[in-house]
Amino acid sequence: MKLSVVVPAHNEEECVGRVLEEIITGLDKARIEHEIIAVNDSSTDSTPKILSSLAAKYPQVKVVNRQLPNGFGRAIKSGLERVTGEAVAIVMADASDDPEDIVRYFRKIEEGYDCVFGSRFIKGAHIYDYPKFKLFLNRLANTFIKLLFLRKENDITNAFKMYKTGVIKACSPLLASHFNITVEIPLKAITRGFKVTQVPISWYGRKSGVSKLKIKEITRKYLFTVFYVWLEKILLSDELKN
Repeated sequence: MKLSVVVPAHNEEECVGRVLEEIITGLDKARIEHEIIAVNDSSTDSTPKILSSLAAKYPQVKVVNRQLPNGFGRAIKSGLERVTGEAVAIVMADASDDPEDIVRYFRKIEEGYDCVFGSRFIKGAHIYDYPKFKLFLNRLANTFIKLLFLRKENDITNAFKMYKTGVIKACSPLLASHFNITVEIPLKAITRGFKVTQVPISWYGRKSGVSKLKIKEITRKYLFTVFYVWLEKILLSDELKN
């Protein structure tokens, strides 16, 4: 089974090179066939140059250069359109995710799961330098989602997940253009009945660069996406009954 890793990057010159090389090292060590789709999301720093150098050095690295308008969701969708693996992982370019967890995700896919969701808030997980206010908002949002969808998964908003490629196709078209894509894909996968497992992961606070998440702006988009998928779930349930 081949794994595709989608890494969206917007002005991540300080860490994207290290992130991609650590992913490659980890997957090579685990003997997992892979490709990395690095999406340069209209960066204005040296991110494009770094990605170009990595593509020249590693044949499994493919670079997608996006023009404006930028957006995390748009970058993710551009990457997903180009994957050739049977499974796909979405990994942040800011070094917040642990490459070793990618291997753990993949082993779960090999066990037969359709989706693997990482959680920073279950036994065995580790969090380093999570800003207190963002942590409070995270817990509030994820509790709301758990109650609304009657699920046990408690870190749905975390972007770092893995899916069988067929899941992505079944969830298309994807509508979100920004960080709300991090809830659109998993919630659609859940409402479509795919087999999900949750595993503990490690998460590291950003040490360089600037966070692209604008809390006030994205809150409305998150709420719209959550309610949109929830209503879709209701409609799907009614269709099955009929």
